Amino acid sequence: MADLSTLARPYAKAAFDYANENGVVNEWENFLFIAAKIVDDKSFSTWLENPAITAEHKSAALVELYDSQVAGDSDSAFKQLLGESKGSRYGNSMSYPKVSPALKNFIKQLSQQERLALLPEVYEHYRHHKAISLKQLDAYVTSAYPLSDTQRETIQKSLAASLNASVVIHESVDASLLAGATIKVGDKVIDDSMRGKLQQLKTQLTA
Repeated sequence: MADLSTLARPYAKAAFDYANENGVVNEWENFLFIAAKIVDDKSFSTWLENPAITAEHKSAALVELYDSQVAGDSDSAFKQLLGESKGSRYGNSMSYPKVSPALKNFIKQLSQQERLALLPEVYEHYRHHKAISLKQLDAYVTSAYPLSDTQRETIQKSLAASLNASVVIHESVDASLLAGATIKVGDKVIDDSMRGKLQQLKTQLTA
């Protein structure tokens, strides 16, 4: 069976294409962010798996939660979380529109196809499409040792040239890599670490 990321990809593309064509990219992104957080909640995910609850009821519950907790006038933890995700400490004072008919229909279709559990992956792919449309991509670089300024600049320029986009580097250190680094852009991973090379060698020797 295909993994969740692969299953989510066409839904995310369809969502972004519609949102981009209709000028509602941020509105859809906001909803998908909150919906992904809700679906990730263990109690809610268990509720979604209940076959006695209709698909329409499940999709309606997500929409109602967003409309009441984010699009409503009162402050809420969800609204604060959304504000923080946008880099604002005052997100609970911002105004968000209620879920549009088109977005309701999208969520309803996901529910009817028993795909609401894919929302976290749909959200990540959606963000990836948005970044590409803005010609900006996030590259997650994990290295055995902290990158030097020269290494960082080299990686950034190389990725920008190959991807034809502006690249934002996010760095982390993992000593278990031994040497080298891994680079993740979207769902693509480049493993140039010593650990990865040793694993490849082991696979070849035992094949």
